Amino acid sequence: MLHGFTGSSASWGDRIVDGLASSGNAPVLVDLPGHGRLGGDREPGRFLLGSALDLVERAGIWPSDLCGYSMGGRIALHYALSRPERVRRLVLESSTPGLETAAERSSRRTSDNDLAARIEEGGIEAFVDGWERLPLFESQAGSDPLALSRQREIRLANDPVGLAQSLRHSGTGVLPSLWERLPEITVPTLIVVGILDTKFVEIGARMCALVPHARLVVVPDAGHCVHFERPHAWLEAVATFLSEN
Repeated sequence: MLHGFTGSSASWGDRIVDGLASSGNAPVLVDLPGHGRLGGDREPGRFLLGSALDLVERAGIWPSDLCGYSMGGRIALHYALSRPERVRRLVLESSTPGLETAAERSSRRTSDNDLAARIEEGGIEAFVDGWERLPLFESQAGSDPLALSRQREIRLANDPVGLAQSLRHSGTGVLPSLWERLPEITVPTLIVVGILDTKFVEIGARMCALVPHARLVVVPDAGHCVHFERPHAWLEAVATFLSEN
């Protein structure tokens, strides 16, 4: 299981981890470069896509199912396409195959580099304050205060330089687009999005039309981070999918 940007392996939470385990799908939780236990490793080469894929390779016992949220979903897509024999089933939550044009990727690299510099200069707390105010997370306003506090603690525990390096070396503007390669994914694929996250509902529908054996689940009353906002609905969809023959 691959977390999103600013998260860590702890971001999935006990309800998701215990729920998957009780359904017979004990998860292996991975910290991606620059996050969690790997936040202190500042060697630039550790943040390249190849290093992230090798990290996933070492974490699992293959073939296995692979699940990724947001940034973790992008890494999961790259892994599934580079090592198709390893992946049994694929779960992508609020993920994108990347930006389609060179101009879009260039613009994103510029904005990500600016954000990386602000993280390093302003520190982790100022960055997290701004990150949590993004419209992307407005749907979390009514979530359990204790859960929100725990999520904030996980973000604050990250190393600012590690997050900055992650943006510079493996951000959306750096990684190549995979839109044209989606038809190569032949394993069963579940795409999970929250209905309030209209951008990713559209992206998910496009992906579902291109991946041969994909299905799309749109979760009601949820935004970008479905597993946090609606964990029971997420578990029902994912556990059912993983239990199918």
